[in-house]
Amino acid sequence: MDAVSDAARGVVDVRRFDALRALTLFDGLTDAQLEELAAAGDEVRITPGVELFREGQHADFWWVLVEGAVDLLRQAGREAAVVGRMDVPGRWAGGFRAWDQHGVYLATGRGAFDGWLLRVPAAVLRDRTSAWFPFGAHLVEGLYGTARAIESTARQNAGLATLGTLAAGFAHEINNPAAAAIRASTALEDACAALVSSVARLVEGGVSGAQFAALDALRREIEPSVRPLGPLAMADHEDALSSWLVEHDVDRDWMIAPALAAAGVDLAWCERATAVLAPPILEPGLEWVASTLSVATLLAEVQDSTRRVSELVAAVKSYSQMDRASLQRVDLQDGLESTLMMLGHKLGPGVEVVRRYGTGVPRVEAYAGELNQVWTNIIDNALDAMDGAGTLRIDVRCDGGDVVVEIGDTGPGMSPEVAHRAFEAFYTTKDVGKGTGLGLDTARRIVVDRHGGRIGVDSRPGETVFWVRIRAGARSRHRPAD
Repeated sequence: MDAVSDAARGVVDVRRFDALRALTLFDGLTDAQLEELAAAGDEVRITPGVELFREGQHADFWWVLVEGAVDLLRQAGREAAVVGRMDVPGRWAGGFRAWDQHGVYLATGRGAFDGWLLRVPAAVLRDRTSAWFPFGAHLVEGLYGTARAIESTARQNAGLATLGTLAAGFAHEINNPAAAAIRASTALEDACAALVSSVARLVEGGVSGAQFAALDALRREIEPSVRPLGPLAMADHEDALSSWLVEHDVDRDWMIAPALAAAGVDLAWCERATAVLAPPILEPGLEWVASTLSVATLLAEVQDSTRRVSELVAAVKSYSQMDRASLQRVDLQDGLESTLMMLGHKLGPGVEVVRRYGTGVPRVEAYAGELNQVWTNIIDNALDAMDGAGTLRIDVRCDGGDVVVEIGDTGPGMSPEVAHRAFEAFYTTKDVGKGTGLGLDTARRIVVDRHGGRIGVDSRPGETVFWVRIRAGARSRHRPAD
């Protein structure tokens, strides 16, 4: 408590007693009891910006607000985020060691506006409650211990469930490009070996510089079709090339024909190749061309796969807001896009995503990582509602001084009763193990309490739309602590 300014100590004067007597918190105490409690405590002045108590430290004191205001902050990574404010006389914090020897401050208290608090040692609080309300003291102690255990377990389970859901989705998304890159790199090794071997056979066959230059010119003429053949047409074309190769005594037609067919090489091009190369160098020459085409195709596949992996990693970084300040000016469209990528495994072929992003939509000052939790919850609910088929619509627009995000789905819709209770704590219509574990109540608290915004839902058969409104460019506002 070194950061606390020296408190006035001494007998309880009339001013302090009258101020405490006016608090509804002490309505149940007699004047003698209140005076005894006040005498055991200190009057601590509130100075804006000065820390009073710190998150995680033993809650050795009970702090009762009499005048002024105190901000409550929680550490989020390297940033301290304001989670509430004590600004109503009678609000209190700490004192938990009165009932639990391991009790700690749940947030850091920092002065916001001048005023003062009554600071009472937790030991005194325990003694007085035990003496004045013995039954109540036992109830509080039991309630605190039970709530603490339940909350700890619930938070752990919810966090694990959410992490597991997102991790499984990300693993699914990243598996395909990663596997494709591995397959392509393995095939690339074989293609490079064939390329080197064909060059060696060309040299052994006595290819001249002019012949090799003419063959390379033919290779450069090959341009893969922008409209590739369908599977059946491609198989027929590959068979025709294979037959031509066999007729010209090319033994490795099984390796050469697929690469030439995939690149769009026709029989006329092959006839021109015979004018440049004759046996015994026709086969290694065509194999060299086929190998170079395979190497180029496989390199492109590796590049595309690794680019996709890189995009996914970037999306995860954007989604989690890694290495960024918790409160920042953000483009809500970026968060929506990273959320869509994180939930890409649920966007099956039957789901159409329609984006309607308005132009000139300003950035908002927000906790981006927390808003991404909101988008995750709403989009996940929408995809579940559509059961693999429908349209997911995402609108972002400016409306007056607000930025509005609408997320709609073409699912069956909600009944009026469900829509009315959608944002209630612990209310869900999903079976155990379904959903992200975040809850629409969490979404409401993030939007309303953390950002001073509004959230709601409009639903009718065949369409449900969740909407979020956040003030453009305004710093997040916080409600007083409960």
